[in-house]
Amino acid sequence: MDADTALVIGLTLAVFAIPAMVSAYSEGRAPRVAAFAVLVAGGLVIWAVTSKPGGYTLTEIPETIIGVIGRVLP
Repeated sequence: MDADTALVIGLTLAVFAIPAMVSAYSEGRAPRVAAFAVLVAGGLVIWAVTSKPGGYTLTEIPETIIGVIGRVLP
């Protein structure tokens, strides 16, 4: 898995995990799965940023997402 793919997967996990965590907290349940997903997402993002020479800038992130989606879809 290259750094771009790890970044996109990590950001996608984070986007879905944050609302799940808020939902579990508001219902009085322990947000175990959501917390695990946030940890995995954070790990993937940190790994992607540290493994790419020079890291990512905020302006490169949308281009990276579009590039990964373009590689995945035929």
